[in-house]
Amino acid sequence: MASIAIAGAGVMGRLLAWQLARAGHRVSVVDPAEGPAQPGAAGFTSAGMLSPLAEQEHAEPDVAAMGWRSLELWPAIADALERPELVKIDGSLLLAHGSDVGSAQRVLSRLPGGPEPLNRAGLQMLEPTLAPDLWAWWLPGEGQLLPRELLQTFVERSQDVEWRWGRRAVAVGPHRLDLDDGNVVDADLVIDTRGLGAKPDLPALRGVRGEIIWLHAPGVELHRPVRLMHPRHRVYLVPRPGDVIVVGASEIESEDRSPLSLRSAVELMAAAHSVLPALAEARIVHMEANLRPALPDHRPCLDHRPGLLRINGLFRHGWLLAPALAEKALQHV
Repeated sequence: MASIAIAGAGVMGRLLAWQLARAGHRVSVVDPAEGPAQPGAAGFTSAGMLSPLAEQEHAEPDVAAMGWRSLELWPAIADALERPELVKIDGSLLLAHGSDVGSAQRVLSRLPGGPEPLNRAGLQMLEPTLAPDLWAWWLPGEGQLLPRELLQTFVERSQDVEWRWGRRAVAVGPHRLDLDDGNVVDADLVIDTRGLGAKPDLPALRGVRGEIIWLHAPGVELHRPVRLMHPRHRVYLVPRPGDVIVVGASEIESEDRSPLSLRSAVELMAAAHSVLPALAEARIVHMEANLRPALPDHRPCLDHRPGLLRINGLFRHGWLLAPALAEKALQHV
C-alpha cells in the first residue's frame, strides 16, 4: 500500500483517486474548488460526448485508439460506481446543411473507414425531430456520459480518500506537494492532474476555450449526440435528462474566461435551431465557458519519474481519454 497525493480534482484526478483507493492505497487530493460540486475544472463544462471517430478530424490515430479503449472501459466504470445510467453507448450523428456538404465530405474523407451515410428515411427513423433536409452520417459505437453526475459520484464513492477542498498546490515535485497555506503533503507518489494550474511547470500549456448553452426543451426528443459541420464551428447538440439539450462549440483558440459573447450565443443557438426546429420555444437555462488544457501538438502528456507522475494536455478529449490514460498511469503505480 502506497501513500499517494493528487494535485487537481478534475476528471483525471477524481478518476485516479477512486481507482487507487479501491486498490487499497492511501490517497489524498488537493484542489482549489470549495467543494466537489463547485464548477471549476474543465470537465464540468462539457457535453460529455464520447466520439473517437469524429475526433479523428483533428486527432492522431493513437489518440483515437485511446478513445476507443476508453469507450470499452466507461461502462465497466459506471457499473462499479453503481451508476450504469451515467454512460450510454448508442452511436452519434454527423450532420450538414446542403450548402456545407462539400466541406463536410472533405472532412469525412479524412476519417478512416468513412461514416455510413444516411438517406432521409434512415435519418428520420433514428431522430424524427431533426430537420428532414439535412445530410447525415451514422457513427456507430460512439456515446455520451453525464459529466457533472460522474464527477460528483467519484467523490461520493471515494469515502476513504482525503479530499482537501479550497487548497491550491503551489509547488509540485517528487514525493511532495507544497500548499498555499504553507503546509506540505509528503507521499510515496505525487500525481499532478492540475490542468492549466500546472502551467508554471509546463510553459507550453495553453487554454482552449469551450462554450456551451443549456436549453430546457420539454417535449423535444433527441436520443443521441449530433454534430453539425458548421462553416465556423463544430456545433454539437447533446441530450440530457430532464428535457435538457446542451449546445456547444468544440474549440475556440482563446484563453478568455469571460461569459459568452452575443455573437457566440446567437451563432450557437441559430445553428441548433436549424438542426432541431422544435427548439424554437426552448428556454435558456444557462451559458458557460471554460478553458481546456492543451499542448502544442494537441496530444496528452503522461510523464513519469520517481515519485512524480504528470498527466496533462487532454485538450477537448478529457472525458474521452481519461480511462485509457488512467489505465496507463496505473501501470506505473
